[in-house]
Amino acid sequence: MSISHYIKEIGRGKDGAQALTRAQAADLFGQVLDGAVTDLEIGGFCLAMRIKGETPAEMAGFLDATHARLQRLPDLGHTTVVLPSYNGARKLPVLTPLLALLLAREGAAVLVHGTATEDRRVTSEAVFAALGTPAATAVTALPTGTCALVPTDVLLPGLKRLLDVRRVVGLRNPAHSLVKLMNPCAGRALIVGSYTHPEYAVSMADTFALVGAHALLLRGTEGEPVADARRMPQMDAFRDGQRHLLQPAQEGSLASLPDLPADISAAATAAYIRDVLAGHRPVPAPIARQVAHILQEVQGPASVQTHRPAAVSPP
Repeated sequence: MSISHYIKEIGRGKDGAQALTRAQAADLFGQVLDGAVTDLEIGGFCLAMRIKGETPAEMAGFLDATHARLQRLPDLGHTTVVLPSYNGARKLPVLTPLLALLLAREGAAVLVHGTATEDRRVTSEAVFAALGTPAATAVTALPTGTCALVPTDVLLPGLKRLLDVRRVVGLRNPAHSLVKLMNPCAGRALIVGSYTHPEYAVSMADTFALVGAHALLLRGTEGEPVADARRMPQMDAFRDGQRHLLQPAQEGSLASLPDLPADISAAATAAYIRDVLAGHRPVPAPIARQVAHILQEVQGPASVQTHRPAAVSPP
């Protein structure tokens, strides 16, 4: 098998490259995930797509191939909140574990999946380990009121291998966008997708719409799916692919800054999360609002109003 004929189409430069159909993209990406092509072809694919950029149809095809191969969480009949955690902390503490634990405390089933893509960043996996929660070694059922961290290579080893190409060529590839869109659950899921640059907000929204996703989209903290604790971001829901504005972005200058740890190490971040969960420190307002919006999408407005505690209430 070979993907050289696809590379010929997508590798003609920014202006000359041709987009693949959804079916072609699924075939190409499936061969890459299965390890059926050479390293040289994989490098050619990654560089060509980096220059050309993915269309929504191509990304939908990549998702089709991925979903056909994922080890998916069993369906227990409820909606699982999915938090893709791949960027980690660079300047601010990575608070994806806090978001996951706040949601689980409210009765949601929460799956965090991810892997380190840059060696110098603090990962959610390191923070969970500091909290005493090791990463899962297998895909198992996830009841309501619990959260689990599942590494990417447990879900799909071929996807982890493709993410690791970045360490060799120094550039991101379609896998880095795909992991923020994919659904690792056999049953219903709410995908919390995040972006760092405005162009990805457009491409992610277009893909969610095309595949009819149930998702929440926001500009996260350094690429993580948790709201920036300093400023309220815009949040949009996708219900069967239809977009709905949930939260407008905060405008103007900041009146005050939250009390975040200056030390972004896993140990310091874990200590901060313990303090917030214990009520010794407040939940940052943007994260509290994000929790409320997610619960509303998962449970429905009446359930959220009945069971939301003061510690997680929006301001």
